[in-house]
Amino acid sequence: MANTFKSYVNKDVGTSAATVVTVSSGTQTTVIGMTCANTSAAGITVDVYITRSAVDYYIVKSAAIPPGGSLVPVGGDQKVVLNASDALKVISSAATSVDAVTSVLEIT
Repeated sequence: MANTFKSYVNKDVGTSAATVVTVSSGTQTTVIGMTCANTSAAGITVDVYITRSAVDYYIVKSAAIPPGGSLVPVGGDQKVVLNASDALKVISSAATSVDAVTSVLEIT
């Protein structure tokens, strides 16, 4: 089994869900860190969730981020394991207002 560290970035996430990563068949992915930064001049809220078999499971929902601030929905002692076909997604309450940086460990 190969272990590979990867980083995913999403720029200017807005009111349409942005898929951070979709796990390939035969792969297990562990999210080891995620930061969502508010790049707008106003306060916003963000949702971070996993879509599995067409059902959404929230990690955070409507989490507030002040102007210039950030949110770490995954990190520190918390890790999130994604199975094959799972998709990690992020969405904001305002257009082009969030940059998301995600670090994962892929096991194939």
